Amino acid sequence: HSSPVSAIVLLLPGTMRREGRRRGGSSLADRDPQGQLLASGSDDHTIKLWDLNHGEYLSTLWGHQGWVQSIAVSPDGHVLASGSHDHRVKLWDWRSEECLQTLEGHINRVKTVAFCPQGEILSSGGDDRTIKIWDVQTGVCLQTLEGHQDWVLSVAFSSDGAWVASASGDRTLKLWNVHTGECLQTLTGHTHRVRSVVFSPDGTQLASGSDDHTVRLWDVTNIRGGSLRVGKRSETPKHN
Repeated sequence: HSSPVSAIVLLLPGTMRREGRRRGGSSLADRDPQGQLLASGSDDHTIKLWDLNHGEYLSTLWGHQGWVQSIAVSPDGHVLASGSHDHRVKLWDWRSEECLQTLEGHINRVKTVAFCPQGEILSSGGDDRTIKIWDVQTGVCLQTLEGHQDWVLSVAFSSDGAWVASASGDRTLKLWNVHTGECLQTLTGHTHRVRSVVFSPDGTQLASGSDDHTVRLWDVTNIRGGSLRVGKRSETPKHN
């Protein structure tokens, strides 16, 4: 990369078996690298693929016209999603290095993308303060979720794919019904922008990280009454 790297994701070993060929030349699949692969997104507008076993650069995915700030891989390992400052989300067959879909609808920088665990739905969020729900197969925008008062910095799906959580610069988290677009709950408590959010594997807890130096765990067993269960303030390291 020739600029800062802002996103990385591991690609599943063994997913190279599916055939794919880039027009005009050989594909990554033709080279059949063994072992674990990694994808990285950068301010140089590209996604690069790496062989972790040997620390070698493999290939570059070209197409974005702005900083690639977020990337995610589908649960089956076959599709890579990228969100960019060019306001677009792209879906890639990373083995053939082909862009499968360009998802357009955001009107500002895209900061976060996430697949649902079932792999059929993708969520994206960004500086236009919205979360969009996309059909991965068709590229159709199924829902636009509005309600945040500042940038959407992170999105995450529950394990059953029924809910999506969003974290925002407005200091809140929101829980949404993926199918209806209804905002089920707004979680408040952070005192600065919330940068990251993730569900526990069983879907009963939500974790959030913020510029207020805290990580908070929320009990969302009762989705309409998500209450703060545990809060922990990170320590600022002391330098000798």
